[in-house]
Amino acid sequence: MPALNPPRPHTETLANGLRVTLRHAPNLKRCAAALRVAAGSHDVPLAWPGLAHFLEHLLFLGTERWPAGQGLMAYVQGHGGQVNARTSERTTDYFFELPVQAFAGGLQRLSDMLAHPRMNPDDQQREREVLQAEFVAWSQDAAAQQQFALSNGLAEAHPLRGFHAGNRDSLLVEQPEFQQALRDFHQRFYQTGQMTLSLAGPQSLDELKALAEAFASVIAVGETVSQQAPAPLMDAPHNSYQQAGERRLDLLFALETLPGNVGEALAFLCHWLNMAKPGSLLANLREHGLAQNLKAQPLYQFAGQALLHIEFTLSDTDSAADIRERLLDWLCFFAKQDWSRLREEYAAVLQRQQQVSSALQLARLDSEQHEAGLSEKGVAALRQLLHQIGAVDNFSGEWLLPTPNPFLRDEAPASNAGLIRGQTSAHRGLRTFAQDRSRSRRERSPMQFSQAWPDSGAEGAIYLRWRLDSAPDSHLQSRLENHLQPLRKDAHQAGVDFSFSASGNEWLLKLNGLQEPMPSVLEHVLNDLTKPDAAVAQAESTSVALIPIRQLLKALPDHILGHTATSNDVQQLWSSARWDGLAIGLSPQTQAAMGLALSRIPGTPDNQLALPTSIAAQHLWSRVDTASSEHALLLFCPTATQELADEAGWRLLAHVCQTPFYQRLRVELQLGYAVFSALRQIHGQTGLLFGVQSPSVAPAELLQHIEQFLKQLPELINALDDSTFNAQRQVLADQFSGATLTTSQAAELLWQGKLASRSSGYLTQLPEAILQIDRPAIQAAALRLNQAEGGWRCLASAASPCEPWQGAK
Repeated sequence: MPALNPPRPHTETLANGLRVTLRHAPNLKRCAAALRVAAGSHDVPLAWPGLAHFLEHLLFLGTERWPAGQGLMAYVQGHGGQVNARTSERTTDYFFELPVQAFAGGLQRLSDMLAHPRMNPDDQQREREVLQAEFVAWSQDAAAQQQFALSNGLAEAHPLRGFHAGNRDSLLVEQPEFQQALRDFHQRFYQTGQMTLSLAGPQSLDELKALAEAFASVIAVGETVSQQAPAPLMDAPHNSYQQAGERRLDLLFALETLPGNVGEALAFLCHWLNMAKPGSLLANLREHGLAQNLKAQPLYQFAGQALLHIEFTLSDTDSAADIRERLLDWLCFFAKQDWSRLREEYAAVLQRQQQVSSALQLARLDSEQHEAGLSEKGVAALRQLLHQIGAVDNFSGEWLLPTPNPFLRDEAPASNAGLIRGQTSAHRGLRTFAQDRSRSRRERSPMQFSQAWPDSGAEGAIYLRWRLDSAPDSHLQSRLENHLQPLRKDAHQAGVDFSFSASGNEWLLKLNGLQEPMPSVLEHVLNDLTKPDAAVAQAESTSVALIPIRQLLKALPDHILGHTATSNDVQQLWSSARWDGLAIGLSPQTQAAMGLALSRIPGTPDNQLALPTSIAAQHLWSRVDTASSEHALLLFCPTATQELADEAGWRLLAHVCQTPFYQRLRVELQLGYAVFSALRQIHGQTGLLFGVQSPSVAPAELLQHIEQFLKQLPELINALDDSTFNAQRQVLADQFSGATLTTSQAAELLWQGKLASRSSGYLTQLPEAILQIDRPAIQAAALRLNQAEGGWRCLASAASPCEPWQGAK
């Protein structure tokens, strides 16, 4: 297995003033671009709050060369990529990820929309209403308002106290003064002197530089503009304040005149503050019954200023004073350390993270321009930061440094495959009864080691499923997930992400990432899940309230599997569990190292698979109480049959629908700001998924708009000329090639294929089936979709309309 040491990106300034960072990463399957403009919400004229955010939205509405239906968002979505943007206080970021062959086209569209925005008055009117809808949702969201209120202790003159998102009242697009300010802002900041372009991909540095130069040739040339420094963070002589709520404490530290390397210092400090393992601050607070959870993060950083936020979930409403005292004492202890071991482990964590990062994650990381660790200048910045906080006196507590992450240690090489202790290669071919029994167990094991994906890469995946006699109740599931949090953090730092989720009467444990630490992570997870522990019985849920559409997405798998009786007896659930699993991309050495973990899987091995339950021709409606005034609806339309040809047809329908659906419901009808359509596979069931969240339109009316769109699908397909149809079909098929799929994407496809009883050649058969779809076949698929031959399942925030809809059991 290759040991990867991600190189530092190449950085330079092009002749026209554009700063670029270029990262050649040959292990990547995709490319990504992150464009940072050094201008944000705090740089707009005071008369027009939200102008920067508004401009970010407008740029996605198309140009003369590429209208919205052919612009960056449609192009990236059509190639199975990712695209987004974000306006912050002093920066605006645009970023996307694409397959290698489509990357140049994405960069062309990004440069064109940045350089030549259309600024159509009608578009501006419509997009202002979108921001108004976002503003209404934001103003009604308790978590968002709580986050906004964190700045209430700052000086009135500081821009962090202001409103910057934009709404109908602040974006006066009808006024010439506003239009002039919009043009001035774009001209002043959207030029090479204010931009940094970060590219990451498998191409050589020369190829990446050529792409960057082509991008830069379209952008207006300009000099770096000095962004105005803000007022002091606080008026009072104190540099900290606190806010207390029900079982919540927020401590904020307003820091000034910090050196340039303070970003890496803050990241290092927050890394160790957020530890929950023995020896950490949080472990101490839990031991003394003061706090359940802690989260530290910088909320703001610019021009030598920083706002550090430390949030505590309290065990006792009267514990605020004790917590602040213990925090400062721990910071004093931390300040007295030489940090050598901590810096070494932190650098190892960042290196592991880069090894498993996607192209998009790497490009965005490079645009931040952080060091891959804590440099010597960062050490000096950290000492100055701690001094400002007040961590200068002697500490009084008996503090310890957190224990080292066990998954960061290099494992000893696995012994030769097929040998047992005491044998050498000279004994190969001589078998023992123990080896024969072991081989027999593996052949009967429900853990399948897939041969459909190469095992020579650094990454792999493991899926373990348990089918239970009862469904775990929500409180038990929350406690189990909470109990796994410290272990999840250690695993994530070592390059392995895992989740333990419940749907209906099934548990699913999923591991993705570097395969080298995976056997050890799996062993620890199984140990934590199955041993009786007081923490499982006592830990409380800390889940954050989700917006309505996300609540529906979370509930959908449960509704597809169906409802069963629930249980909060974890031991009883394990005793009746039947398990099976799939491992993807694991080398023989990793497979051998998994032996101990596989022997400890609780429950009874079970190779029997049941096909997904069909809801053919039914219209099932489930109401989900989202506790929100906003409306939300999901429509899931399974394939008419389990045949691979139907799955391929549904995938091509989803590909054709995606941009027109968004354009119709989000841009033209303005039904809401959360609008999407996609192909989803859930518990082996493939279906088209449509979702809308709206502040004003009720679910029954949202459904009518979706139905009207689906009725127009045949017309939409007919409007595609042969060249466009063939190109879209090829683009979709290419998304499933081995040259494009990542290990985690291939793993999810293979797992869903297993649940659907697909053959072992699923990954090669799927793109072939897509390429076989002709125009009559996709028209037939559209007809079967409209006739609900596979059934329609609706989840919504309101009761069902009249027939043919019926309440789901």
